[in-house]
Amino acid sequence: MRQRSLVILTSVLTTGALTLTACGSRDDGGSKDSGKKTEIIIGVDAPLTGANSATGLGIQGGVQIAVDDANKNNTVPGVTFKVQALDDKADPATGQTNATALVAKSNILGVVGPLNSGVATQMQQVFATANLVEISPSNTNPTLTQGKNWQTSKSRPFKTYFRTATTDALQGGFAADYAYNTLKKKNVFVVDDKQTYGAGLAALFKAGFTKAGGKLAGEDHVNTGDTDFSSLVTKIKNSKADLVYYGGQYDESEKVTKQLKDAGAKIPLFGGDGMFTPTYIQTAGKTSEGDLVTSVGQPVDTLASAKEFITKYKASGLKGDYGTYGGYSYDAATAIIKAIGNVVKDGKIPDDARQQVVAEVQKTKFDGIAGPVSFDEFGDTNNKQLTVYQVVNGAWKAVKSGTFNG
Repeated sequence: MRQRSLVILTSVLTTGALTLTACGSRDDGGSKDSGKKTEIIIGVDAPLTGANSATGLGIQGGVQIAVDDANKNNTVPGVTFKVQALDDKADPATGQTNATALVAKSNILGVVGPLNSGVATQMQQVFATANLVEISPSNTNPTLTQGKNWQTSKSRPFKTYFRTATTDALQGGFAADYAYNTLKKKNVFVVDDKQTYGAGLAALFKAGFTKAGGKLAGEDHVNTGDTDFSSLVTKIKNSKADLVYYGGQYDESEKVTKQLKDAGAKIPLFGGDGMFTPTYIQTAGKTSEGDLVTSVGQPVDTLASAKEFITKYKASGLKGDYGTYGGYSYDAATAIIKAIGNVVKDGKIPDDARQQVVAEVQKTKFDGIAGPVSFDEFGDTNNKQLTVYQVVNGAWKAVKSGTFNG
């Protein structure tokens, strides 16, 4: 990608199977030479290769543009920002290794990511122990901010963890309401990929749909990496379902919908933000027509506040899909940069800079390119907007935006 550094690393990190796509320089927080700026690094963790890489690269790109803007505008006098992005390959163990590598560099004062909720569960403790702020633009599992018993007794597990995406507690219910009351679907077959995000979202959709009056035609699970879904397709066809709800990512769901439609079952597949990428449509082709997803926020392409960001992204040569989480990644990085600006004066990094940055992020309040940015007592975004998209003429089209209160 388009990152550069004052000092080029001559070797790749050897802890785990890390992919270093951008690098920082000194560990001492900056230059001692008069007239030179202190280098501060914003870390990124996301799947940059393999499964989910289209959206992962979009996260990296959003952060890169935020950093470029901060440097151009001299947002923090005396500081030059850099990006260090590590590839977690959508694997929790690799994410944990990446977190350890990121906290080891003293001039990393904030991290954006990860993409996947399951990866986040293995990173949160590492960042919390180091007092390093982490803002995910995409994690939606409620337990990450509100604890395992969030439905009955909310308790924040880690004060260093925040997110600019709203949770599945709202997304699942929003989708269920749309499926039952707008689409008028009555029998749903629910599928999930057994991962933290997918299984959690599917369970919340199922609860909301049956509460509204809908019936469960059947349910099943798939494994990430599966490509043959013939058995699942047979079960769905025999169930007489009028809708399939899928909890998981686009890598498998794009194949499920194609095999389902090719087998003659002309029913729509509905999923969450893990499916919301052009790659889903490109792979499934015409069989994706009529399929639906929910995603966080409002369509970034329709927001005047994001117009300049989109122009820069398209002109930059950055890879990945900016439309899913690029705006939220930009806003997450901006929140960290603004917090650093309140802590680092004249390029001097205090010994407790990381701890101070966490406190400043908690107080964040500004108008971001994807909407207002602020966090509640759990670290969750106060922006509760959600959107339903449908594949119309080979492209995702927003069909409803709003909020869901349960």
